Amino acid sequence: MSAPTPETAERAAAADAPVADANSDSARASLETLRSEIAKAVVGQDPAVTGLVVALLCRGHVLLEGVPGVAKTLLVRALAASLELDTKRVQFTPDLMPSDVTGSLVYDARTAEFSFQPGPVFTNLLLADEINRTPPKTQSSLLEAMEERQVTIDGSPRPLPDPFLVAATQNPVEYEGTYPLPEAQLDRFLLKLTVPLPSREDEINVLTRHASGFNPRDLKAAGIRPVAGPADLEAARNAVARTSVSPEIAAYVVDICRATRESPSLTMGASPRGATALLSTARAWAWLTGRDYVTPDDVKALALPTLRHRIQLRPEAEMDGVTADSVITAVLAHVPVPR
Repeated sequence: MSAPTPETAERAAAADAPVADANSDSARASLETLRSEIAKAVVGQDPAVTGLVVALLCRGHVLLEGVPGVAKTLLVRALAASLELDTKRVQFTPDLMPSDVTGSLVYDARTAEFSFQPGPVFTNLLLADEINRTPPKTQSSLLEAMEERQVTIDGSPRPLPDPFLVAATQNPVEYEGTYPLPEAQLDRFLLKLTVPLPSREDEINVLTRHASGFNPRDLKAAGIRPVAGPADLEAARNAVARTSVSPEIAAYVVDICRATRESPSLTMGASPRGATALLSTARAWAWLTGRDYVTPDDVKALALPTLRHRIQLRPEAEMDGVTADSVITAVLAHVPVPR
């Protein structure tokens, strides 16, 4: 069989382009519908909803932080109900053991052998509820799963399903009964999304829905249905991978992360992994907004949720009221924007 000529290859690529564009447009429409489905249950948290969609596109994990009662768990449950994916929930408590998450070997008296009983981590979407209410020993049970997409039990690696996403909720670390996540685990999360208290208008909308019979424990009754599945995610991810990044944009991302390492308010700035994460989320956001190239505004839009958990404040700066978000905002204001 003769090798294809350059002209043949070019014609084949041109023929495939309309199909790829059609798949990309269909996937984008499905994800837009996904956002509107979640809005049926969750009011006024559009940035958090968008962050979850970006994480799905980037094969990343999400940490949602907010005070109790701002619909963090409901947000993830609504996402799960809108996707044709297997999902499981783990309530993290002080007495939760690592094997309760990953699974364990169980002795079968009938066969006189040990068999593996998979834990809830073997799913597509894992809701890790109040992850910082369990000690670091149990928190670390997710480290390998989040990074390597596998779990090693008794020396045998066991792959996790694809797609696999951990959506973890946590209360602010100032609350009693919480265990701060170690830096190594925080770095495993692609995004840290803050879920604020709703505005007055949104809170009135929430109460109006409840007065009309909305039950947050029954999402089917709220009309939420699966509107996207693995095929849509795969097509979307392929489209994001084709989103072009100019050398100037890549340099801009690096300059932002390097500037955090030089900030006098920080003991630790964003690592190269943070720079890679920022580039990935900016590409996903660019594609979601209908473009096949990344702009500086895309980078700015995702800088806070991508970097806020990857930097560490000096104690004296924290006492002066400096926050991670204020440091990143100052960095964005001073790093030259490519033209």
